[in-house]
Amino acid sequence: MTLDRAINISDLRHLAMKRLPRMAFDFIEGGCDDEDGLAENESAFAAYRLMPRYLVDVSQVDMTAQLAGQAFSMPLGLAPTGAAGMFRHDADRLLARASAAANVPFVLSINSHASIEQAVEAAPEHTWFQLYGVKSLEMTEDMVRRAADLGVKTLVLSVDVPVQSNRERNRRNRFSQPLRVTPSMILQAIAHPSWTLEYLRNGGLPYMGNFRPYAPSGASAEAVGDLVFSVFPAPDLTWTFLEKIRRLWPRKLFIKGIMHPDDAFRSAEMGVDGIMVSNHGGRQLDRAPSPLQVLPAIREAVGDRIEITLDGGIRRGSDVVIALCLGARMVFVGRPALYGVAAGGDKGVRKTLEIFSQELAIVLGQIGCPRIADLGPHFLWPSLAASRSGSNASRGGDRLVRS
Repeated sequence: MTLDRAINISDLRHLAMKRLPRMAFDFIEGGCDDEDGLAENESAFAAYRLMPRYLVDVSQVDMTAQLAGQAFSMPLGLAPTGAAGMFRHDADRLLARASAAANVPFVLSINSHASIEQAVEAAPEHTWFQLYGVKSLEMTEDMVRRAADLGVKTLVLSVDVPVQSNRERNRRNRFSQPLRVTPSMILQAIAHPSWTLEYLRNGGLPYMGNFRPYAPSGASAEAVGDLVFSVFPAPDLTWTFLEKIRRLWPRKLFIKGIMHPDDAFRSAEMGVDGIMVSNHGGRQLDRAPSPLQVLPAIREAVGDRIEITLDGGIRRGSDVVIALCLGARMVFVGRPALYGVAAGGDKGVRKTLEIFSQELAIVLGQIGCPRIADLGPHFLWPSLAASRSGSNASRGGDRLVRS
């Protein structure tokens, strides 16, 4: 299969898997512990069916979405994904440029290889910045200042990595910091010459650009990586830290990783503008519920006080619609974007966004909803699977879920 023949996200995943050594693909694909959370994120969408309404004029479908004071072409953005430059050279800027071309938001990870300065240069109106709390408050404050000085419109504070998780695929592959080359890695590299030649041609391990200013002058990429792992994660962060960030940041502030309705309510009380309901793609706590499962309760807890977004398990346009029906304003995708950039660089990311846009338009037409703004619970029908599981999604039995 070639990129031109890819017709869905699963095809892009297959192409990425073929191009990347197993150690790199497993870094994208893996979760933690038994990886039950990965399957739960995707299967949660199967608890719902979309109820079509016919004899509706859908000759024109309006997919535009408003979020954080910006207007976007569809209710889907690119989630922060660290270490993307390991899968395709200059991946962060490729992701940024593709998001600008498609008019969707791109959230640059603090653990990116491109710096916030480079990403904003590539996509000044579409680059948001994702921040973790690190052990150095001065370093955190300086990154906030850098983003503010660059005119970044939205800061995304991720709070769901208090400690490192048990990512067993990475441990088995020895794909961790510090990175030490093993015979297995060498064999994998030989078997994937396209990735290997690009990696070597561009100098090997790329720098983590956002942390490079805090390393000694002339520090190697490995030394900058060591610095990152010496300051992250920071297990002692509390709500007081959020208060500091809220005071420092002058524009829109979103909190990523919120899963409990009480935490969502408290975030709203502290003046954040929005939240990203997320379990970190199933990579932190394997027994956590899926973001979709907790979304209705969070929506009930905060109402319209803040904007709600979601990531985790989105693979189809129908998944996007279900999340919006349950109260999300927009969804963000991580792995699908990495599949695209790994498989085909700039063209691959654009293909990812085209696939979601096409599928979303088809689903909206099929259910008789010509405007994203008109979506709601009245378009959902709980499936038999949800009824049998006894999940919150099944409440209402065989009746339509009504707003």
